[in-house]
Amino acid sequence: MSITASQVKELRELTGAGMMDAKKALVEADGDMKKAAEVLRQRGIATAEKKSGRTAAEGLVQAEISADGKTGVLVEVNCETDFVAKGDAFTGFADSVAKFILEKSPANTDALLALPAPGGSGSMKDHVTEQIAQIKENISIRRFVRYEIAGAGQLKSYIHTGGKIGVLVELVAGKDETVKSDEFQQLVKDLSMQIASSAPEFPTRDEVSKEVIEEETRVEMGKEDIQSKPPEIREKIVSGRVDKLVAQKVLYEQPFIKDPSKTVSELVQETASKLGDTLKVSRFTRYLLGEGIEKEEKSFAEEVMAAQAQ
Repeated sequence: MSITASQVKELRELTGAGMMDAKKALVEADGDMKKAAEVLRQRGIATAEKKSGRTAAEGLVQAEISADGKTGVLVEVNCETDFVAKGDAFTGFADSVAKFILEKSPANTDALLALPAPGGSGSMKDHVTEQIAQIKENISIRRFVRYEIAGAGQLKSYIHTGGKIGVLVELVAGKDETVKSDEFQQLVKDLSMQIASSAPEFPTRDEVSKEVIEEETRVEMGKEDIQSKPPEIREKIVSGRVDKLVAQKVLYEQPFIKDPSKTVSELVQETASKLGDTLKVSRFTRYLLGEGIEKEEKSFAEEVMAAQAQ
C-alpha cells in the first residue's frame, strides 16, 4: 500500500525513529500507526539490548526542588559519551526523570523502574529502553535521593560544571519565618556551594562512624614514617593525623570557602544568632558524575565520530 509523508511524519514524532525506519515500519504494518509504533519499539528494544552492556559513565547529575522548597531530588543519569550528555534529548530525559522521582517518591531505582511511565507507555524500565534506542547509547538511572522536610527549613540544590557535580542539602530552622529571611537563603546557598567544592562526608563529627575512625587509624598506623617511633609517640602522632583527616570529612569543621578564617560551624552559628533562631544542617548528598565507574577514555573528536556512526 502507499504510505504518505504525513504518516511518516506522525510516526516519527510519536516514536523518535528515523525517516526510513518509520516508513519501513508503516509498510510492514499496512499503514496501521499503532502496529507500526510497536514494530519500531520491538526493533528498538533489540537495538537497546545490544547497547545496554556498554559502559555508561558520562551523563548528568540533575536536581529538582518543589516550589515550597520542602521536597527535593538529586539524581545521576548516565550515558556513554559527553557528546550525547550535552544534547537536548538526553538533558530533557534527565530532567524528566528528576521531576518524575519528585512526584512519585519511589523507594529505590528498582522501584522507580517498575513504575508506569508518564503517558502510560509501559514501565519506566521500558521508557529507558526506548531512550536507548532513540539516543543510540546505553543509558542508566544510576542513583538518586529524595528528601522531604516536615517542619521549618528548606532544601537547596547546586549543580556545578554542567552537571558533573550535584548537591542536595537540608537546612532546618526553629521557626518558619526564619526560612524567608535573606540571611537564611544566603546561608543555604553558601552551604550547597561549600559541599560541592570541599566534598565533606558528614554534617558533624557526631555522624562519623566508629568504622571510619578505625579504618583511618589502621592506615596511619601502617605508614613507614612512624614505624621507628616508640609506641606511645606513634599513637599520639596517629591520633593527631586521624583527627585532621576526620575534620576534612566533616562539613562543620571545614574552613568556609568564602572566608577561611572561620569554620562552617561558626558561619552557621553566626547566622543563627543574627536571626535569633536555631539552625542545623541535618543531611546532605553530593554526587560526582561517574564516581567509581571505570570507563574507556575517548577524545571529544572520537566521541563525535562514534555518535555520527550510530
